[in-house]
Amino acid sequence: MSNHVTIQPPVMQMETSVVHSEYLERDVTINIYLPSKIHYLDQVSLLLFNDGQDLIKMRFDELFSDLLTNGSIEPIVCVGIHCGPERKMEYGTAYSADFNGRGAKAGLYSKFIFDELLPFIRKKYNAPSFKDKSFAGFSLGALSALDIAWNNASEFRKIGLFSPSLWWRRKGYEDGYDDEQDRLMHLQIRKGKFHPWLQFFIECGELDETADRNNNGIIDSIDDALDLIVALKAKGYTENHIQYLQVENGKHDIETWEKIMPQFLQWGWGK
Repeated sequence: MSNHVTIQPPVMQMETSVVHSEYLERDVTINIYLPSKIHYLDQVSLLLFNDGQDLIKMRFDELFSDLLTNGSIEPIVCVGIHCGPERKMEYGTAYSADFNGRGAKAGLYSKFIFDELLPFIRKKYNAPSFKDKSFAGFSLGALSALDIAWNNASEFRKIGLFSPSLWWRRKGYEDGYDDEQDRLMHLQIRKGKFHPWLQFFIECGELDETADRNNNGIIDSIDDALDLIVALKAKGYTENHIQYLQVENGKHDIETWEKIMPQFLQWGWGK
């Protein structure tokens, strides 16, 4: 009697490509996480990640494969976009650079996403369209994802923010900074429109940082996230649109984001 071992085909494959960007004047590395059983990409959702290099460090492929194998999530295509050497220039808000001039290339990065990256993916996989698109990111990459999705709301459905850099401001604290007027993302949301299809997943770690600019006993990253939620609700969003997760002992690091990632994927694409 022979010991016959059945080898199951992988439920997912990761492919690495390089996209040359005229806008950013650099090559952009992307990792594409592709479920094996997909035949027509217009029937599945596309999820973009800023700081895609962090997905490799958190073993996203294993985590994603497990969720697919268990049937915990529907098949989706995930694309991790690696940052470049000018990360603090390319990420930010296209609306305005911050008080130190950082984020000056955020508008060019947005053009890269729509004019270069998405056409590349469509061509590579012969996919004229997707079921829908979402955008996520970590830290400053989360701010960038929110900025791009908010300002191109017709293109996106869900936004994932892990320890987002919502402090991004147009004035320094010593230059007459005001919470209501100078946080660039909050300002855009207050000036923006209500898009009822958008949904937001916002994660903050209680140990994300120690700064507390208004001395209210709450770290700035949590204050900024809660104020963002207030601004969204004033616009018309409800608890049904917003999932806020405050992680006890959570830090501003890949280990924390890795622990939360399954919850994010099941929130957005759970069966």
